[in-house]
Amino acid sequence: MLINCGSAWDPWTAGRPMTETPEIDPSAVVRNSDFGRYTYLGPRSVVANSELGDYGYAMGDNQIAHARIGKFANLATGVRINPSNHPWWRATLHHFTYRSASHGFSLPDDEEIFAWRRADQVVIGPDVWIGHNAIVMPGVTIGAGAAVGSGAVVTKDVPPFAIVVGVPARVLRPRIDARTAEKLMRIAWWDWPRERIDAALADFRKLDATAFAEKYDQ
Repeated sequence: MLINCGSAWDPWTAGRPMTETPEIDPSAVVRNSDFGRYTYLGPRSVVANSELGDYGYAMGDNQIAHARIGKFANLATGVRINPSNHPWWRATLHHFTYRSASHGFSLPDDEEIFAWRRADQVVIGPDVWIGHNAIVMPGVTIGAGAAVGSGAVVTKDVPPFAIVVGVPARVLRPRIDARTAEKLMRIAWWDWPRERIDAALADFRKLDATAFAEKYDQ
């Protein structure tokens, strides 16, 4: 569903279930972005030219640009995705060289820089958890099921199911063993229809990742 504005509530405190319609806090600003079903965007967030897959949420004070975010994304408060790069090779880093018209200079805005930013897209896989105040830099891909620690600055691609922490972020350890990871990628439960997820909900709760993968990798 293409979103440009909206009004919303906090789904964890409002006392009523989420719906297929994206819930956007009234203080959030959304431009030219696509939100899936059962999604939530918290207060004071800014999202531009991005996609948020089904069941994804961003808790608030988030800034997201030029990003493709998979289903079941978990974005904590203060997460920043794809902060704008500046043309560091020029004589000045200031944006008057590409936002020239808005500064009253004679040349029009430099579309080449904005195209460069759009091309430097961030891609985040399904079921990724990004902790409070983490930053994901331009051009980074984060694999399915990965976890990014609070305050991390992610400058390089993150493997699926890895836990990364620090500045710059480094792999602390895998979340699960390689065999289980392979099984979960085959299962791709995040692409299941809602009815199948609901039917497996008890197993999501009681089984660890290895047991769940063994049961459903048929």
